[in-house]
Amino acid sequence: MVRKLHFTAVEANNAKLSFATALSQVDGAAPARPAAPPRPILSATGRRVAVADLAPEQLPQLAQELRDEIIEVTAANGGHVGPNLGVVELTIALHRVFDSETDRFVFDVAHQGYAHKLLTGRGGDFFRRLRQTGGTSGFLTRSESVHDAFGAGHAGTALSAALGMAAARDLNGTGEHVVAVCGDAAFTCGITMEALNNMTSCTKRLIVILNDNKWSIARNVGAVAQGLNRLSTSPTYNKIHQDLGKFITALPHGHDVRRLWVKWKRETKDFFVGSNLFENFGLRYLGPIDGHNLEELVKNLEFAKQAEGPVLLHVLTDKGNGLDAARKSPERFHGLGAFDPITGESRAAAKPGTPPAYQDVFGSALTRFARANPKVVGITGAMPAGTGLSKLAAELPRQFFDVGIAEEHAVLFAAGLATQGLRPVCAIYSTFLQRAYDQIIHDVALQGLPVTFCLDRAGLSPNDGPTHHGLFDLAYLRCVPGVVVMQPKDEDELVDMLHTSLQLPGPAFIRFPRGTGTGAAVKDEPAVLPIGRAETLREGSDIVIWALGPMLIEARRIADRLAAEEGLSVGVVNARFVKPLDRDLLGRQTAPLLITMEDHVLDGGFGSAVLEAVHDTGHPAAVERIGWPDKFIEHGSSVDDLRAAHGMAPADLYLRVLGAWRRLGPRAPAAQPGA
Repeated sequence: MVRKLHFTAVEANNAKLSFATALSQVDGAAPARPAAPPRPILSATGRRVAVADLAPEQLPQLAQELRDEIIEVTAANGGHVGPNLGVVELTIALHRVFDSETDRFVFDVAHQGYAHKLLTGRGGDFFRRLRQTGGTSGFLTRSESVHDAFGAGHAGTALSAALGMAAARDLNGTGEHVVAVCGDAAFTCGITMEALNNMTSCTKRLIVILNDNKWSIARNVGAVAQGLNRLSTSPTYNKIHQDLGKFITALPHGHDVRRLWVKWKRETKDFFVGSNLFENFGLRYLGPIDGHNLEELVKNLEFAKQAEGPVLLHVLTDKGNGLDAARKSPERFHGLGAFDPITGESRAAAKPGTPPAYQDVFGSALTRFARANPKVVGITGAMPAGTGLSKLAAELPRQFFDVGIAEEHAVLFAAGLATQGLRPVCAIYSTFLQRAYDQIIHDVALQGLPVTFCLDRAGLSPNDGPTHHGLFDLAYLRCVPGVVVMQPKDEDELVDMLHTSLQLPGPAFIRFPRGTGTGAAVKDEPAVLPIGRAETLREGSDIVIWALGPMLIEARRIADRLAAEEGLSVGVVNARFVKPLDRDLLGRQTAPLLITMEDHVLDGGFGSAVLEAVHDTGHPAAVERIGWPDKFIEHGSSVDDLRAAHGMAPADLYLRVLGAWRRLGPRAPAAQPGA
């Protein structure tokens, strides 16, 4: 068990009993027989909790047990700590009022579903392997449980999906309730606003919960966040509504009178804080509601359950509630690795001499270039720390823009900046840039605008799984005319590529993996790389391995082993550019076997580009492509675990290359390009 900042429910009860016993002994009386501690509500085997059957006085105990389990497991495994601790009471209230087996809960992003998992039969050892191989996912997935109505991992999806479910229910003539749980950050997403615009025309019955904790990953930005703050902090309105609300709900016929009270709140809110966004879209607005008050949450959900027309409950929650370290550092505790719950420090602190993470190398380089050129600006979508842009934000705030979780806007905003002579750099994870694909083509590439895109997390994000792996970017970028797509072999080449991109007349994309670099020193003055030129690291006459980014490490190892064990001459090429591909160097290769290696899906990726070039030029070499298969890769404990599961472990790669060589038959003569 980890050290806790609070008592568990059982510990708190025992502490009270011990204190009472001590007092009775001081008075000389016989010590009272201690009462048995309350039985745990969460099962050690992880069975489903019938929340609706619990007595009201058991609910705080359940909330504490959920927090204890979430803290203990995330302290060991890492995870989305703050978001989950903030919705414990809200999740209990949902399960008390609704039935998740028949009703539909749709959680935006779905990274705040830990309590939901524990209440729906996924506790015990399965939860204790959270985000690990063989354990529960860090997100909600339809394949994992019937209680997960909709899977997610990206923000802004809940409202549209829930609206579709509600419309389907209406068409099917069934009676289930549909509840969308959306964080306040979701309302900075354009798709959420599109769903709001369609809501009243698509259904007459939908419950929307606005989980307002004032944070996405970083603190929320923009007019929507400011408007929500006005709604939740008007002192005059809140004082009147709280005092009068207590009086009205105490009257007989509470349910009917409560309807009048809610109507009064709606009518008077405009007087005190102005008409709010949601009522303008046709939703009945209830709130603000204390998101840690179970009684208030249950009452409001019961009312919403009976309401006619779409209803929005504005619930105020405290991100990280129950863990001091998470409350003090909400951005860091949004999602992190294993940690000490007392100090908040990482359990896997970097050892002295550990190379910096690629994101930090990028952030430092961008800040250096922006200081030298005031036209260079950085853009992030609610992730200044995760993308490495915190340094730019701190040192050159006028050249830094955080647009919130709004990748489409980020790319279009960058396009606008570029038309006016600025050099925008969009720092967006590979998986999240998928959300702005139309803007990449229609607004940036079509107009040839000089926007640089830096795609962090290109490759695997093992603990997060398929919603966060960056395995598709090469395929979706290779087909776009006029773009430059590249990947560095190390930190120094990353800085060279960033520097090079800022000299180009059109769009450029730089992908790099999650985690630490190779330890390569970054030179004082970056070099401008010749566009579309690969780098030969080792000559070879039997086999040449063309590798991209981190796969170069394995390529060199394979080359060494094949030379030592099989006597083969194996060359290694640092491809660097996926588009334009170095067809000139490829055409001069004389080895009969070419191997491509990439941390990306095979279909449409770097290997496909090489295969196309070989076909187009009539090059006689055989090509063996190595990359990820045509499937969504699950979450796992580590990159090594997932590679082993999909034939990408070092031993597998070696056998793939050796097998391709042996399939050529007797030692093949050197290929003659153009022969």
